[in-house]
Amino acid sequence: MSQQVTTLSGQRSCTSSCGHGLTHGAGSSRAGRRLRYNPGTAMGQKCMEKVSSFLFEYDTPRMVLVRNKKVGLTFRLIQLIVLAYIIGWVFLYEKGYQSQDSIVSSVSVKLKGLTLTNESVMGPHIWDVVDYVFPPQGDNSFVVMTNFIVTPGQKQGNCPELPDAGLCTQDSDCNKGKYSRQGQGLMTGKCVHFNSSVKTCEIFGWCPVEVDDHVPSPALLSEAEKFTLFIKNSITFPRFKVSRRNLVESVTKQYLKKCTYHKVTDSLCPVFDLGYIVKESGQNFTFLAVKGGVVGITIDWNCDLDWPVRYCKPIYQFHGLYNDDSNVSPGFNFRYAKYYKEDGTDKRTLYKVFGIRFDILVNGKAGKFDIIPTMTTIGSGIGIFGV
Repeated sequence: MSQQVTTLSGQRSCTSSCGHGLTHGAGSSRAGRRLRYNPGTAMGQKCMEKVSSFLFEYDTPRMVLVRNKKVGLTFRLIQLIVLAYIIGWVFLYEKGYQSQDSIVSSVSVKLKGLTLTNESVMGPHIWDVVDYVFPPQGDNSFVVMTNFIVTPGQKQGNCPELPDAGLCTQDSDCNKGKYSRQGQGLMTGKCVHFNSSVKTCEIFGWCPVEVDDHVPSPALLSEAEKFTLFIKNSITFPRFKVSRRNLVESVTKQYLKKCTYHKVTDSLCPVFDLGYIVKESGQNFTFLAVKGGVVGITIDWNCDLDWPVRYCKPIYQFHGLYNDDSNVSPGFNFRYAKYYKEDGTDKRTLYKVFGIRFDILVNGKAGKFDIIPTMTTIGSGIGIFGV
């Protein structure tokens, strides 16, 4: 009997101690796990969850069907506007399906015509292209002389300055070796008589001095209105290896000999009347010829190379660049001289030239189908349409 109790007690004791041991062991295990916690492992698990959700999950916006006539019509109208913009503006007008290239150009000119003047100083004088075109080689910017003031027989020496530049009453008013902005030479330090009533500073320079306060009107070379201008323009689009001239297929030798440009009847003729150019620029040749001015000539080449190259043709336009509303430094003028020797003395004839300056400007671009801009434009259109 005592043995059974002992055994039972031992079993209970064992059970109790085993249960206690198990409890203690479990607590020790949890404590161990708490001690072994690593924040980096948790962060890695979160990153993996994010990557997994990005790769293997897909979501779509919720679609709402609105049964309303005003809303539906407004939506379709906006879609129609976007579609018209993509097709009409981006594709057709801006040619978004093409790659573009800019122009490389060269221009040369030739003028023809002559006129007669009978000016009091020079007498009868014939003027041809060598006399009235500056520079003579014909560039994309040149001047046609239409009027002039001539001062013949100038030589270096001492003479009175003009009253506008050097009035004086005594020698001390004239600083020796100084130059006045409006003057035509260096002051000698003397105050001398310009005429019976006016005294001016004496200068050392080209004498007699030029007197340019009276500009001939009408212009001495008013016949320049009938002179003709021949423009030769060569262009190339390097990217597409296409070269053209303004002497296009329809301009033959026979046609070139007799044609004169007109914007309606002969729009491809490269020979122009100067009077017509000035008129088309919105200016009056008779008025412009007196004191000079500036005219711009533009040649536009806008070529669609998806079509045959013969359709790539120039368009001429004319622009008045002279503002006649301003009375400050009106017109366009410059000076040049013809030098010669007389009795061993260097002399010159000085010309103050008034003329019309012509500036020729060439603009243009070419386009040709290219799959890359086409796909880019389509993608942009789809994006806009989707929004």
